[in-house]
Amino acid sequence: MSCAGLPSSQPTQPPPPPSKFQLTVSIPTANSGTVTSTPAGINCPSTCAVKFKQNTKVTLTASAANDYSFSGWGGGTCSGTNPCEVTLTANTSVSATFTKNPATITSLNHIIFLAQENRSFDEYFGYMRQYWANNGISDQQFDGLAQFTPASQCTTSNGVSSCAPPTNPPCSSSTGSCVPDPNGKAVPSFHILSECTEDMSPFWNESYVDWNDAFSFPGTVTWQGNGFVEAAANDARQLGSPINDTNGYRSMGYFTDQDLNYYYFMATNFATSDRWFSPLLSRTQVNRAYMLSSTSQGYAYPPGSNSNDQAPFSAVPIFEALQNAGITWRVYVDPTPCSGQSGSALNQCLVKNSYINMFSYESQILSDPNLYQNFVPNTQFATDVQNDATLPQVIYFDPPSDAGLDEHPSDNDSYTVNIQAGAGYIAQQMNALMASPSWKDSAAIFTYDEGGGFYDHVQPQPVPVPDSFASPIDLQPTDMCYGANATSGVCSFGLTGYRVPVIVISPYAKKNYVSHVVRDYTAWLSLVEERFGVKPLTARDGYWLTEKDPTTGLPGTMDEFFDFNNPPWMTPPSPPRQNMSGACNYDVPNPWGQ
Repeated sequence: MSCAGLPSSQPTQPPPPPSKFQLTVSIPTANSGTVTSTPAGINCPSTCAVKFKQNTKVTLTASAANDYSFSGWGGGTCSGTNPCEVTLTANTSVSATFTKNPATITSLNHIIFLAQENRSFDEYFGYMRQYWANNGISDQQFDGLAQFTPASQCTTSNGVSSCAPPTNPPCSSSTGSCVPDPNGKAVPSFHILSECTEDMSPFWNESYVDWNDAFSFPGTVTWQGNGFVEAAANDARQLGSPINDTNGYRSMGYFTDQDLNYYYFMATNFATSDRWFSPLLSRTQVNRAYMLSSTSQGYAYPPGSNSNDQAPFSAVPIFEALQNAGITWRVYVDPTPCSGQSGSALNQCLVKNSYINMFSYESQILSDPNLYQNFVPNTQFATDVQNDATLPQVIYFDPPSDAGLDEHPSDNDSYTVNIQAGAGYIAQQMNALMASPSWKDSAAIFTYDEGGGFYDHVQPQPVPVPDSFASPIDLQPTDMCYGANATSGVCSFGLTGYRVPVIVISPYAKKNYVSHVVRDYTAWLSLVEERFGVKPLTARDGYWLTEKDPTTGLPGTMDEFFDFNNPPWMTPPSPPRQNMSGACNYDVPNPWGQ
């Protein structure tokens, strides 16, 4: 058979290799970073697939977005970490993984500090565990008044329950001054039924009587916490203006959520502490000196109050440190004493009525419009928080004392101060914050300047002496600790004052959280210093920057109060309206049943 005319058979040849290969880059997490290439071409996430000539060595460089870190390459033949190199001998796919950084204190752009006047922890929050029990809220460790500890946690020794209401020795009424009466009826902790309380003294001497009713240095210095009634009674008997409760019963009173429903709600939903102290065992002015500058420069008395005290304080207050560091700040002041003034005259009047008037820095503020314009009426806060971009980084509230809203016990019975009105004032400020655009990046620290002479069962704690003044330089011969040259502990500035209430209010504040880390409220200065890169003012606030939480091992500065990675309260809770219906009178309270 003839095969003429048929095509001859030829061997099949492989196709020529492609002159280019495609490099494809993927970024699994959107907005987490970018990848670029050399030679140019890849600019992912906008351009993530490009063809390069065969055998081209392509260098890929990963760049993390803010709050992310590059964590590695996947797929392909990337060698090295970052940048990596790919030699294209085939179509190749590479992925770049970025990991979100743990959130930190930098989530806070505004730190707000508010301190009302003269209330102890046991007086305001001692009832907290009973409040939880009444409202179906899970119990947890909380060192309040003993009688509200759950029965399952009580013990009995020699017939005495560890959960019995605390008592203080009663006073002998046979003399013009109060001395403990061993034959009298001990004064128990009790629910006081008036929202208005007669004044008593938290001064240096009275604080040491509270510590131990037989206190003497260097003799009897052991902590007893048994002199609150005696100190309150003596204060009433020795004051020029009449006070009804000359037996000091009011020192043992406490309030419940019936009285302070807003505070109980906020402390439960946000964060609080049962180891939060005032900075020293004395009165308002020197504690507020610590509040602003972390020292009282050796004073146990207010500056200028006796021949040994020189006014004003020369210490650097936090506002001066912030100004020097370029950090914005503002002080909100009660405008009551400045009625009728406006413009710069109003600002300067507010400066003079702020506690900054204890410092020499006041004169510099009054002479500089760039400084005194930072002092504004507290009525302005609700408007200011509506603009997050212009709200200062650090905010401080002076107490609204002239308006009668600072919760300070009444100096005399004709000057009414109702704690419910004061709580309503704080509610107004905090509700304005929670309803504002500024809420998302703010934290408010709300507390009290000192315990006011009201009972608290926890012993003041050792802390660092802030500076070269280890013990008071201004005591008089009749004062407790006169002549002592203590460098630590009792009679020194190496000891806190008594516990005071605190609530940390923020979208980042942990829910129903109780800190047990010992701090005094100069920790708020440390929080500011850590967040905004300001050096500590003294060794006292510097201490909180390095102290560690014994439970978590985390450094101090109040970090345990916050959860920055999973903020619990980006949508804030809806607190109740503060109750205003409580009775206000100055009748002598009855601790044994009212």
